[in-house]
Amino acid sequence: MMARHTFEAYGRRAREYADLLGSISATAAQDRALIETWARATDGPVLDVGCGPGHWTAWLHELGVDVEGIDPVQEFVDIAAHRHPDCVYRQGTAEALGVPSASLGGALVWYSLIHTEPSGLPVALAELASCIRPGGGLLLGFFEGSVVEPFGHTVATAFTWPIADLARLLDDAGFIVEQAHARTDAGARPHGAIVATRAAGA
Repeated sequence: MMARHTFEAYGRRAREYADLLGSISATAAQDRALIETWARATDGPVLDVGCGPGHWTAWLHELGVDVEGIDPVQEFVDIAAHRHPDCVYRQGTAEALGVPSASLGGALVWYSLIHTEPSGLPVALAELASCIRPGGGLLLGFFEGSVVEPFGHTVATAFTWPIADLARLLDDAGFIVEQAHARTDAGARPHGAIVATRAAGA
């Protein structure tokens, strides 16, 4: 789980973050294409975990996806609900999603676990595996790197992950990795994305 000081740091900068990054126009076209393709292939309700100011949730809602956004930072939940009143937002964490077991068709976890200590990541993945039905999907976005290591993120310490290391943790949690993507955009840290499916009978 993210440390309390990280929640508080985001709370203090929630408005700044939302104004700078809280719109679909601020996202990469490649990410929109990947997320849209994944969402359209997902059967059942989707949870946008760590939704921040709610722009991905709202965009998915406009595409016709049955989606709800959750975030541990109440300031983000308030901003999201104000900006996108047609969508549903609530407070929640990746470690406590607040939905019944096997009730989700999928979960979008887009840069939502970047501040989670590596030792705590299996807890979040286990909760996601518990709440996503067998055959359901997971789309995970993260900072990609050659090793697991912390770095000085603008808001709070974050971690880079090699795709292979995350894939092993997903496999341990009961997911099957279907796709993995990595790229480096100009002026940005390397980006990673993994598409996984909840294994049947896991």
